[in-house]
Amino acid sequence: MTETPVNRGAHLADPGPLGLAGFALTTFLLSCVNSGLVKDTEVAAVLGLAFAYGGLAQLLAGMWEFAKGNTFGATAFSSYGAFWLSFWWMAEHGEDKAAGHGVALYLFCWGIFTAYMFVASLGLGNPALMVVFALLTLTFLLLAFGGWNDAAPGSGLTAVGGWFGLATAVAAWYTSLAGVAAFTFKRPIFPTGAK
Repeated sequence: MTETPVNRGAHLADPGPLGLAGFALTTFLLSCVNSGLVKDTEVAAVLGLAFAYGGLAQLLAGMWEFAKGNTFGATAFSSYGAFWLSFWWMAEHGEDKAAGHGVALYLFCWGIFTAYMFVASLGLGNPALMVVFALLTLTFLLLAFGGWNDAAPGSGLTAVGGWFGLATAVAAWYTSLAGVAAFTFKRPIFPTGAK
């Protein structure tokens, strides 16, 4: 008796565009603060978004990637969903000056994780996704070093990290748009360089 191969998760829509969109919007808003485009007192505007869209929506996208058998997408979206949920929790529970170095270490550790996800993304054959992970690695590292050295968001390396975060968000939005448009138009509309 021959078994018919099962296409895992074939009944599920692609959760990638949702995860990328949740990541992009939340990253964009926080990066407006980090770059100095808006005052650091406006970080409260990020918190609800960090919890619901950056956190929960990405975590759900990660779980759906597990169901589809996509280890890379599951690891990425679940992890960055957890990042945004933990960011929300830290911001809700306050941060004093002494905690600033702890946050910098937190961001540095996320930079390490993102760097290895960038290396893994090289095997996917999707240059648009590689750009997202390359920019995000630089964003986390700049924000970490800024946290160790700068006085406040909008200054020094933190501001540079904020600008890299804005570029990361735009790259993630583009990659999300490419996925949604390819589904709705039934053909690739926005090139990602994917093989």
